[in-house]
Amino acid sequence: RAVSVKAADGKRPLCCGRTYLAAGMVDEARAEARRTMDALSGSDLPVLGLEPSCLLTLRDEFRSLLPGDEADRLAGRAMLLSEFLMREKAELPLKPVANAAHIHGHCHQKSFGAFPDAVKTLRAVPGLEVKPITSSCCGMAGAFGYDARRVEVSKAMGELSLAPAVRAAPAEDVIVADGTSCRHQISDLTGRTALHSVRVLDMALDRKP
Repeated sequence: RAVSVKAADGKRPLCCGRTYLAAGMVDEARAEARRTMDALSGSDLPVLGLEPSCLLTLRDEFRSLLPGDEADRLAGRAMLLSEFLMREKAELPLKPVANAAHIHGHCHQKSFGAFPDAVKTLRAVPGLEVKPITSSCCGMAGAFGYDARRVEVSKAMGELSLAPAVRAAPAEDVIVADGTSCRHQISDLTGRTALHSVRVLDMALDRKP
């Protein structure tokens, strides 16, 4: 069935405030949370997101920054696109794009139990063998890995299991990571380009009339 999609907006682009939280700027994060909640209020529609750390901030930190029924209601509506597709049992017209995809789970996806839906979503692509990478945090963790004081720690974390698994993947296989920082870390450590799962779905969409 057709689904109507409405882009959430404000006077300036909405922000989950996580970047402020990562820097200890709680008041600024709370202001962004308030602005985002105001823009998303007055509806019972699902709130969909692509970046795990951002979307799941609506399910977690918003409830601490602005506790109450409003934050609880928003948390109940917020979900990653893969979670929505699985909940709705969406049947997409998909065609084969590759033989295999190696998918790294973002830490927030794993913490909130959302990673299995990301894997199941990719498995809807015909002929695609989806191989979850057994890995911990990629080591980037937002801006953590870009701090000169922490870059060696960041690299060491990525080299524990993620980077070796990506390097071992055949060149024709697809590397998937839904986290922006994860994709940067994979690129920096291995030279491989990782795709968001939505990019893979877009490649697989059969757009024949």
